[in-house]
Amino acid sequence: MPKTRILIADDHDVVRRGLRALLHSFPDFTVVAEASDGEEAVRLARERKPDVILMDISMPHLDGIEATTRIMQQQPDARVVILSVHEDEEYVQRILKAGARGFVLKNASRKEIAQAIRSALSGERFFSPGISRLIVDGFIKRSASPSPPQSEGQVDQRLTKRETEILGYIARGLTNKQIADRLYLSFRTVNTHRTNIMQKLDIHETAGLVRHAINLGLVDPES
Repeated sequence: MPKTRILIADDHDVVRRGLRALLHSFPDFTVVAEASDGEEAVRLARERKPDVILMDISMPHLDGIEATTRIMQQQPDARVVILSVHEDEEYVQRILKAGARGFVLKNASRKEIAQAIRSALSGERFFSPGISRLIVDGFIKRSASPSPPQSEGQVDQRLTKRETEILGYIARGLTNKQIADRLYLSFRTVNTHRTNIMQKLDIHETAGLVRHAINLGLVDPES
């Protein structure tokens, strides 16, 4: 019986080594390539044509979502499973739009990761229980509020909707913990969003973020 050929894409060597050891503990899995950034993942997916690609989201040069988009454009039959620490409905929506077959959290069990790979291989979708709850909670929230208020102010095209929302809360003086509680996100996810906002805007202090939010009209400078 041929083994399932897997490509691991993650910028942390320790994570890749751990995943490789975990996957090789299954007799039907084999790791055929490893990528340390998104661009390398796209190239290796094209060259090695793995059966399944385990893709991290936060990687240098090209993030996992954009890498997935490019892989699917080049290889429509590719099977990508996102493996990430991020618990955010917006990420889930973006990876589904990109064409990924599943979303598994990095704290998932050995059995859960194997199940995600096998589901992708058979053409099915798979989500960690925490991600499934996030999707359901988001659906319920939207259903309860059929006409959500529109965002005020200008839109900075460099930021996602979630990042714009978090920028507004930062400008209002909320801590990462308070933002996480308000948006039902993990502290780590909010911290990652904050880092991404600073990188995208090339602003590296809170005062600068507040000024940018005021310029966009996200907050009232007099409030």
